[in-house]
Amino acid sequence: MFQTKVNELKSYGNQIVNESTILDNKIGTKVAFTTYVQMLRARDIQFVTFNREGDVKSPNRGIPGLKLSGTEWEKLTDGEVVSVKQDLKRFNQEVTMVAFPKMQGEQFSGGVMLISPISGTRQFVQQLNKFLTLTMVVSLIVALLISWFLSRSHGKRIMQLRKAASQIASGNYNVKVPSSGKSDEIGELTKDFNKMTKRLKTSNEEIERLEARRKKFLGDVSHEMRTPLTTIRGVIEGIRNDMIPEEDRERSMDLVEKETRRLIRLVNENLDYEKIRSNQINLEKETIVLREVFEVIKEQLVYQADAQQNEIVMKVEDDLKVYADYDRLIQIILNITQNSMQFTTNGRIELSGHKGYDATIIEIEDTGIGIDPKDIESIWDRFYKADISRKNNPLGEFGLGLSIVKQLVELHNGSIEVESTKGHGTKFTIKLPSKQKD
Repeated sequence: MFQTKVNELKSYGNQIVNESTILDNKIGTKVAFTTYVQMLRARDIQFVTFNREGDVKSPNRGIPGLKLSGTEWEKLTDGEVVSVKQDLKRFNQEVTMVAFPKMQGEQFSGGVMLISPISGTRQFVQQLNKFLTLTMVVSLIVALLISWFLSRSHGKRIMQLRKAASQIASGNYNVKVPSSGKSDEIGELTKDFNKMTKRLKTSNEEIERLEARRKKFLGDVSHEMRTPLTTIRGVIEGIRNDMIPEEDRERSMDLVEKETRRLIRLVNENLDYEKIRSNQINLEKETIVLREVFEVIKEQLVYQADAQQNEIVMKVEDDLKVYADYDRLIQIILNITQNSMQFTTNGRIELSGHKGYDATIIEIEDTGIGIDPKDIESIWDRFYKADISRKNNPLGEFGLGLSIVKQLVELHNGSIEVESTKGHGTKFTIKLPSKQKD
């Protein structure tokens, strides 16, 4: 503001210096001189003209002389404009001052000095400072209130996260931090925290499920091994203590051999299951005529089917082919057919196949007792048996067959589904991708 006042005085000073007749104070310039005085007085500006010695030639009322310092006078005589933005003592009041030299060639011949009081400007600045100070105080109070509110709000949300983290640390994964709906950092942290909690809960449930399956597996294996081992031990002790008659020893040895083979089958099926789960087996896929596979299955199970008075029927075109590992495909269909035979007496087991969209569809359907709806999802579990009486059934006796079947089908990038109605039979549907899809 002071610089603006200096610029204003300089503009008027230039006009006065250019009016050389005013500086010469000739009688003919009285009208021009009076005009400048009135115009500047309206703007609260006073001026005086002076000669080369510094004597005031036309003093304006209220200005007692030049009052220039030695340094300022030297600058002025050298042709420089002297300006003072703010002076507190020179004229017994606060003023802004500008002095202009009048040069004739390179000779200093006098000049003009303009003075403007700055008390009004200073009052305005003081009022502005008061307003700014008040604004700063109000802004500070508002900022403190907002900070207090935000800190309390954020503190509450952080405390919720802390309590939730403490519950998770204690093993409680059923925790969900309520979302405030805000998209700030704490809101994003809350979303990520809830996602983490959900995954931890899922992982914990999976761990508990696997632990339950592990305990069940150990119990099932122990149970399955106890019976043959007890039988073998009893026969051996009977022979050693001569408790078994000579004519019964051959039959007893056959029993030991049978139970030993049963143990070997149990171990082999478990090893096979683990190899399949850990992808330790390699599939040698080839194009196979499906009818030939069905005929092999039928030949292997014809005696068991006759024993249970079941009929095995094949419905498949002679040229229908499937792309799979031959041995594993035999294992898949054989296990399912054996499983169907366990639940069927005086019935029919149908092996059928047809071409689907980019897949070969194989169906094994029986007319047996069916599976209870609550047991359908569990039949793929390891060692699961829907019928306890099957423990002594020589076909799929350990409850591993369908678990292995599902793993093998998935290794072929295929899918297997089961449909069953209690008392009306069961149908297994296998879809194996064609060679192009593999």
